Amino acid sequence: MRILYQLLVVLFVVFQAAAGQRHFPGRFNSCAARNGICMPGLCRRPFYWAGTCSNGLSCCKKYVEV
Repeated sequence: MRILYQLLVVLFVVFQAAAGQRHFPGRFNSCAARNGICMPGLCRRPFYWAGTCSNGLSCCKKYVEV
């Protein structure tokens, strides 16, 4: 009977950890989602820095005048 309580605790921990994970179908590129491109080094004109890509490169967006 004691093993059932331990099994219940293990299942609770596994399901609790699985509920907090995010799943993206395929490879998710947050820079592309922001309409940017990944470039090595600093962003040069006409681009400006918008963040960091998943591989450590700079996420650059094209400057658009309004």
